[in-house]
Amino acid sequence: MHVAEAGRGPVVLLLHGFPEFWYSWRHQLPVLAAAGFRAVAPDLRGYGRTDAPKVAGGYSLRDNLADLTGLLDALGVRGAAVVGHDQGATVAWAGAQLYPERFPVVVSLGVPYPGRLPLPITQYMRQTNPGMFNVVVYFQRQGVAEAQLDADVDRTLRMTLFALSGDAPADLVPRWLMRTPEGSGYLDPLPDPGRPSHWSHWLGDAEFGHYVREFGRTGFAGAIRRYRSLDFDWSDLPEIGTLKVGQPALYVTGDRDSAYVFNKDLDPMRAMVPGLRDVVVLRGCGHWTQQERARQVNGRLVRFLRSEYAGGVPHG
Repeated sequence: MHVAEAGRGPVVLLLHGFPEFWYSWRHQLPVLAAAGFRAVAPDLRGYGRTDAPKVAGGYSLRDNLADLTGLLDALGVRGAAVVGHDQGATVAWAGAQLYPERFPVVVSLGVPYPGRLPLPITQYMRQTNPGMFNVVVYFQRQGVAEAQLDADVDRTLRMTLFALSGDAPADLVPRWLMRTPEGSGYLDPLPDPGRPSHWSHWLGDAEFGHYVREFGRTGFAGAIRRYRSLDFDWSDLPEIGTLKVGQPALYVTGDRDSAYVFNKDLDPMRAMVPGLRDVVVLRGCGHWTQQERARQVNGRLVRFLRSEYAGGVPHG
């Protein structure tokens, strides 16, 4: 497992999402270090310079949690605050439920506490939006998604990063994720916005180049295989989504984040996360929370962590 880290003090694990790697936390690492924390941002399995198993069975939630508890062991610490974004948030919520003593503080960016679905996710998506394109379902098709995404890494990344950002038209994500007919490719409904310098205030062309080089080297196969484990997770860990999170928690999202736009009712999260300290909704922010609103996220994160660690290391 490859990690980037900065600072000394209580450990804060930073878990990225798709399609990202440790670099998505570049704005948080130095700020957390300056605030007295040891910020640790791993490349999750299948991403960046961490190992990428060749079969989908190697990407389960159980495997990802074993990676993180093993990482804590390697760092020589019993517990750490865990901050997750996108898929990383799903892992963070699961870790907080199953191992509260190892993850005594939890922060989620974008993804509210995910309750257990009545069916495995691919069946659920097909049932709730029949005949329509769905990213998770599309990613189940062996070789198909990899071929499209790997064909032009630069194009895949600039279209994905733009579409899910607060810079895109507000109706783009709903049209793409809810009203695109089944049979479409992942990129087919998306516009090509050109280089980030043409549309982004938060991602420069040089920063974007880091993404292109890393995914150009690895391809998207490892990242996609995580999605092929989601149905297995439903049967393998049926308690996930039914256990309350009593430890201190913070939820930060953008009002343009797809994870929030389709899940605006936060009452279920409040019921299942009695330790929830605050809900922060950032206006005009899309899916890439810690990059699009780095200063605001950093401020909220540091204040929250300092308050929870003021009396020493929290215990789950």
